[in-house]
Amino acid sequence: MRFAALLLVLLCPPGTFAFEQPPRLALVIDDLGQQPQRDQRVLALPGPVALAIMPDTPHAASLARQASAAGKTVMLHLPMAPAGGAYAWQPGLSREQLQQRLDAALLAVPHAQGVNNHMGSRMTEQAQAMGWLMQDLQRRHLFFLDSRTSPNTRAAAAAQEIGLASLSRDIFLDNDQAPEAIAERFRAAIALARKQGSAVIIGHPYAATLAVLERELPRLKEQGIDWIAIEQMIALRANRAMPAHGKDGTYRPPR
Repeated sequence: MRFAALLLVLLCPPGTFAFEQPPRLALVIDDLGQQPQRDQRVLALPGPVALAIMPDTPHAASLARQASAAGKTVMLHLPMAPAGGAYAWQPGLSREQLQQRLDAALLAVPHAQGVNNHMGSRMTEQAQAMGWLMQDLQRRHLFFLDSRTSPNTRAAAAAQEIGLASLSRDIFLDNDQAPEAIAERFRAAIALARKQGSAVIIGHPYAATLAVLERELPRLKEQGIDWIAIEQMIALRANRAMPAHGKDGTYRPPR
């Protein structure tokens, strides 16, 4: 019987027994560390939500430790121009100054496994600085998520050039904070995941966003959607750009 089954597999055309993979979603919540009540609500979300914690917030370290102990992915939400502050990456700073700011930010957010940009529509367009960042993250064995706050971002391309474990955001949930608008963006994320196989979502700890997530995340399984950790999504995409971000898996250069 086993021989007959093996013979059938060998004689059938390639792909006959291929199993279709379910669509995958990965979720990151940004701007954390500011308000413990909101942070705890994010921490209580079921499943592999990643917490992107701002280094210049009063509860950054305590939340990072709680999230790590709970098995959640901790990320440094690194401020970048036009964001300001002591940790922010700004055009015109030397490589040494930028590295000092990254060093300090990572100390402020212990257990960080990766980094994504907070704001950064100016800074992520700086090709040289993004190259420096990716080299530094590679040395530290950290991943990078490009929040794509500028259509001219060079961040994902710089990560791809050196083979750094990285991703790009597909959907912002809550640019419009109206509950129905957030729900519509969540449905759009599911549709995109069905179309291209996966979607990376970024949201914020707004009350309306958390209400939608608390309602919708438990329903993903019955919709045939796999909700996976950000690290799993990196492995799944293997540093390749999705069609909206590049051609043939390569991040397109800015126009």
